[in-house]
Amino acid sequence: MRGFVFGLGLATLAAIPAQAAGEDVFTVVAEVPFADAAQGVNDAIINKGFKVDYHGFIGEMLKRTAGDVGATKELYTDAEFFTFCSAVVSRDVMEADIGDIAYCPYVVFVYEDAATPGKVTIGHRNLPEGGARDQVNELLGDIVKTAADGF
Repeated sequence: MRGFVFGLGLATLAAIPAQAAGEDVFTVVAEVPFADAAQGVNDAIINKGFKVDYHGFIGEMLKRTAGDVGATKELYTDAEFFTFCSAVVSRDVMEADIGDIAYCPYVVFVYEDAATPGKVTIGHRNLPEGGARDQVNELLGDIVKTAADGF
């Protein structure tokens, strides 16, 4: 655990590493309804002036295909992700290193673990630190925190 806790409104938030992900994932856990957290992510992206390019429903896909792949374990109560890009930030990042196209579009995810209902995780993958990529990590972190703070 990264050791700091936010007490904001109706939510209890803690910045913690994702359960099975590496240290390159930043997450915040909020005790809010999943639908509110997902809407908070969408709103946080839009309120920063960006357009959500794609809203994926990975939880629904996993439930729908569970029988097809022989799965019996329920992973998520729900899980979604949002992709977007920023012309300004992306240009800065790619002018600094043209290979950073690999990190675009940016993704913010939200899920409720079936094993811990009532706790919703909001997060993103960090880009490698350094140079212009740091502004992407800051932007994504702000979106995650803003989505969680909305409660």
